[in-house]
Amino acid sequence: MQNTRQLLRDFLSRRDIKLFRALDANRQGFALLNLTKYNRKRILNKLKSHEILNLLHYLDPDDATDLLQSLSNIRRNKIIEKLDIHKKEKVEFLLRFNPNTAAGIMSLDYIQINKGMKFDKVFVLIKKHEIRTGKTPAILVVEHGYLIGKIPWRLIIHCKEKQKVDSYIRKCPTIRFDKDEDDIVKCFKANPHNNIVVLDEDNSILGVIYSDDVLRIIEEPTGDLYDFAGVRDEENVNDSALTKVKYRYKWLIINLFTVFLAAYVVSLFQDTISSFVLLAVYMPVVAGMGGNAGTQTLAVVVRGLTLKEIDPKSGKKIILKEMAAGAINGTIVGVLVAIIATLWNHNPLLGIAIGSSMVINLMIAGLFGSTIPLIMKYLRKDPATSATIFITTATDICGFFIFLTLATMLL
Repeated sequence: MQNTRQLLRDFLSRRDIKLFRALDANRQGFALLNLTKYNRKRILNKLKSHEILNLLHYLDPDDATDLLQSLSNIRRNKIIEKLDIHKKEKVEFLLRFNPNTAAGIMSLDYIQINKGMKFDKVFVLIKKHEIRTGKTPAILVVEHGYLIGKIPWRLIIHCKEKQKVDSYIRKCPTIRFDKDEDDIVKCFKANPHNNIVVLDEDNSILGVIYSDDVLRIIEEPTGDLYDFAGVRDEENVNDSALTKVKYRYKWLIINLFTVFLAAYVVSLFQDTISSFVLLAVYMPVVAGMGGNAGTQTLAVVVRGLTLKEIDPKSGKKIILKEMAAGAINGTIVGVLVAIIATLWNHNPLLGIAIGSSMVINLMIAGLFGSTIPLIMKYLRKDPATSATIFITTATDICGFFIFLTLATMLL
């Protein structure tokens, strides 16, 4: 496994398809599943159809489906036609569903048994499944066609062949096939040690979501870290300079306009700054501290949204907590900077002005740093998409306005 990771790192740094082909076929598919969607698609597009077929041979139908969704419809259909009959049927079944729903994520590694069945027959079904798929299945129990529970593998070792399964049945969490990733993660968090059974509209069993599938969902949003700084998920560290420009210049232009907006606010206090030039020295301090505090809040809230730790109901509480934290941090920092300004410039009123503005600006940073990602989430937009631009603009404008207004009043 370590060799696989090292080869992948070399591949990504040198962008050489030969290094990927150097991996054993039974490792290639699993390696692709651990890459970003962009890099996965880029590699697959360079592989020949017979190479893709070869690596799909070692994958479960649900993992094979994930990779095939990165291909164009025409190429995907050609490859599916060449799969073995059992995998072809399952892949075609899974491709019917939206990949971002419970049915699109589920696995077909399960067996369905009837209540009242004896374990000797269950063992036969398990063995057949393992021979056919190479995987150990989840054991789901039905009565009159409807799910009533599962048999955990930890209980199998205690059973006898002629025993009925009834006394070993345990409840299991379920989810509708069309539920989205947020609902899947919530269900998993409520049942962290259980697989989740996916049900159709008529409550019949469609498949099972395993914990590793859910962990993949949770880890995938790390791509939001690119958007966090105005960088698109499609950009790769080894892209050319022109490609990097393509993905970033729009946000930099927006940032340029927001900077001019902050400059306009400063221009409103030209007379104050002209009469007390020392204010210009402290303006970057106010803006910098507000921007940093806002970015800290944004990072915490985006992480909470990404890991499904925050929902709309808890939004108000989160905002109030972040504003309170901003007020406390602002007081600590404000007192320090007020003392420094007073001792350095021998002007207590200047110290009061910058100290007070620091408290207020860090409260504003907490407000905007928590509110902006929550609003974007409510609007079903990426809560991390270049939000730093808007937060730093808000803290710059408010910080400059408050500091210069207080300076005008006190000085």
